[in-house]
Amino acid sequence: MSTPHVVVVMGVAGTGKTTIGPLLAAELGVPYAEGDDFHPPANIAKMSAGTPLEDADRGPWLDAIGQWAHSRAGLGGVVSSSALKRAYRDRLRAEAPGAVFLHLTGDRALIERRMADRKGHFMPTALLDSQFATLQPLREDEAGVAVDVSGTPEEITDRAVAALRRLEN
Repeated sequence: MSTPHVVVVMGVAGTGKTTIGPLLAAELGVPYAEGDDFHPPANIAKMSAGTPLEDADRGPWLDAIGQWAHSRAGLGGVVSSSALKRAYRDRLRAEAPGAVFLHLTGDRALIERRMADRKGHFMPTALLDSQFATLQPLREDEAGVAVDVSGTPEEITDRAVAALRRLEN
């Protein structure tokens, strides 16, 4: 990409945000920030217990991600955030107006399988249904692209880079 955008890698849990984000950042030559690291301990405890977050829980988390994205304006960066609802993306854009979204999409069965295989993550597969129920895909008026998560991480990253480049043109 010729312009140093901040890319928010979004999608339901298990789509590979934490895997694709760093690969995308390396490909673009910009830093990566893990969205989960912006969660306050109370949010992690809630999710670890299998309790979905409420909008009030997400506010400070979204603001922290938005502030990081704002700090990278004009420099570029990649950050992960589920950003499942339009309102969450609007909140991120309020902090970082130039942010673009990379929505990782995929078949529910594939995502559940990947979630079950990962180790050491606080998000249980039991919350996947609530994630899909909350998801509001990107709309026409939102700067961003959707990329399917089937295939290897490298294949997904290649598709993401190509889609983001097309978005620029």
